[in-house]
Amino acid sequence: MAKTSLAAFVKEKRKQTGMNQEDLSFAAGVGLRFVRDLEQGKPTLRIDKVNQVLNLFGCELGPVEVTRDEKS
Repeated sequence: MAKTSLAAFVKEKRKQTGMNQEDLSFAAGVGLRFVRDLEQGKPTLRIDKVNQVLNLFGCELGPVEVTRDEKS
């Protein structure tokens, strides 16, 4: 699984706050496996659980405009 910008964001924020993955899972109310999957860039995750984690950092998921290469 390739890392996504979401995965990198969560991992960076977790480290900035001095938490390990277990601390983050407890604080967010999600399972440790979910945090590991999120940080590894798993492509299929529940949006509500992702938002539970992001809410700890004052963020939430939202639409982002994507630029597409017209040649593809």
